[in-house]
Amino acid sequence: MSLGRVSLETLPPLRDVLAEHGLMAKKAFGQHFLLDLNITRKIARLAEVGAGDRVIEVGPGPGGLTRALLETGAQVIAVEKDPRFGPLLEDLAAAAPGALTLEVADALDADEAALTGGQPGHVVSNLPYNVGTALLIKWLTGPWRPASMTLMFQKEVAQRVVAPVDGDAYGRLAVIAQATSHAAIVMDVPARAFTPPPKVESAVVRLTPLAERPSPARLDALQKITAAAFGQRRKMLRASLKALGGEALIEAAGLDPQARAETVDVAGFLRLADAWLAARSA
Repeated sequence: MSLGRVSLETLPPLRDVLAEHGLMAKKAFGQHFLLDLNITRKIARLAEVGAGDRVIEVGPGPGGLTRALLETGAQVIAVEKDPRFGPLLEDLAAAAPGALTLEVADALDADEAALTGGQPGHVVSNLPYNVGTALLIKWLTGPWRPASMTLMFQKEVAQRVVAPVDGDAYGRLAVIAQATSHAAIVMDVPARAFTPPPKVESAVVRLTPLAERPSPARLDALQKITAAAFGQRRKMLRASLKALGGEALIEAAGLDPQARAETVDVAGFLRLADAWLAARSA
């Protein structure tokens, strides 16, 4: 049954709520609050979620993006590590009966399939800076496959996710993201939009899984290959991949042993992963 649009007009502004509870962002948690509802509503629109969709939001904090997601009619599961925000999010849940579930947990340890009841789910989050990359890798390579991800990172990380081969930002994160998803930066967010303002700009990345996702074994091999190749990115592949098979592995993948990691495209890294798996099975 559709809950329709949630009316949040009776809730006080987020700045007033934070002041009333005496809450400030914790640097240790990488917190920067996004309080501008115009921006959070735009993110919710870019996420393309609506009535009946299950959405996991990591690090909701005081609930700025949460409000915007609830307005779409989505069923929101908010995963928040900081228990200080429990009362604020419970007030928000009361204003949207049955539409918001609060999970006090570390998202790195969360079981997303259990949170969504085994149903397809989306992830829409202003990710804490200190765990954003680790969470993305978890969702790209783990057993739970999100229907889509609309994620805010510091801009440098966002550029690494979408970087083209041979670009300055191209590396392990780009290969894994693009081997599993269509990825694009869909919105830039200036530092002044946050409270407190971070020292860096931010950007929103939209990721949609590819129809043909690499198998778990292939993804595991891809992670090993990219960790070795980009761990010594100034070296030729024959040196950086020596421990994993060296020139024989590289030639089996149809690549030049003298090439450097940043010049190898996603398809090339997948061939390296396949060659490594074949060598192990042999």
